[in-house]
Amino acid sequence: MDPLRQSPSPCSSRPSSPKTPPCEIHGYVGIEDVLDQVKIKAMKMGFEFNIMVVGQSGLGKSTMVSTLFKSKVWKCTLPGLGMPIPQTLQLKSVTHVIEEKGVKLKLTVTDTPGFGDQINNDKCWDPILGYINEQYERYLQEEILITRQRHIPDTRVHCCVYFVPPTGHCLRPLDIELLQRLCRTVNVVPVIARADSLTLEEREAFRRRIQHNLRTHCIEVYPQKCFDEDINDRILNSKIRDRIPFAVVGSDQEYLVNGRCVLGRKTKWGIIEGPRVGKPTTRKQTDLEIKSLLAAGRTQASYLTLWASVSSQ
Repeated sequence: MDPLRQSPSPCSSRPSSPKTPPCEIHGYVGIEDVLDQVKIKAMKMGFEFNIMVVGQSGLGKSTMVSTLFKSKVWKCTLPGLGMPIPQTLQLKSVTHVIEEKGVKLKLTVTDTPGFGDQINNDKCWDPILGYINEQYERYLQEEILITRQRHIPDTRVHCCVYFVPPTGHCLRPLDIELLQRLCRTVNVVPVIARADSLTLEEREAFRRRIQHNLRTHCIEVYPQKCFDEDINDRILNSKIRDRIPFAVVGSDQEYLVNGRCVLGRKTKWGIIEGPRVGKPTTRKQTDLEIKSLLAAGRTQASYLTLWASVSSQ
């Protein structure tokens, strides 16, 4: 049987919550203190976020992750200096603890070097899907134990960022085959790699073609329709879907712009800035925000939302 029909979508297992009428209270109960207790516990234990980056070599996956989290997540090595090209897909994971204003984040990044680099890429997605399912199974086995750990290590892949080559045409057959399988098991966020190699018009046309490909081949990327629980979520998710795939630019070099150091890529037309909080102030700039939505409940799933917008010339 086709594995596409066997694997359930991430939203298929979500139970539908029935409408419960509110109950009026006639005095102080102390429910509001629960938020403070949850915050104190979360600050003490921290959060776990596992992200997988998938794409061909040379698309800037490692650089993009380092740019997003403002840290050297991967120690990049220059290609061609005695580094052989992997003959098979080899998954590599690295874990760091990032702390910001007292909030600790245990970040695990899984890279997929060798994906799509061979002449014959038949079933090159099997190691990726096998790894994702293995982490689900490992967590499930720990959770169903009678005497389980107080804190089960969460190694499940919360988000998969798929890097699309900036060809300017459409999705390749390899992209479609993998995305059809990935979207059934993990939250997928497609991005246009090295978006600075396209003009604004080319980038927008490329985005519309990819959106058409996703609809044609029934590929549901994050956020899925099942997350539209109320009107506010529906409006926010509609804005995100309209910007998919996000155009991203990564860099590990700092430049001085208007008296401040920024991460960016220097060209003869100017400096393309990396992610920062705030509105665009330069003429050419990619403004990229990362937001993690930690969902409460048994799954403790984390979802990555990337906002990407490029200021007009």
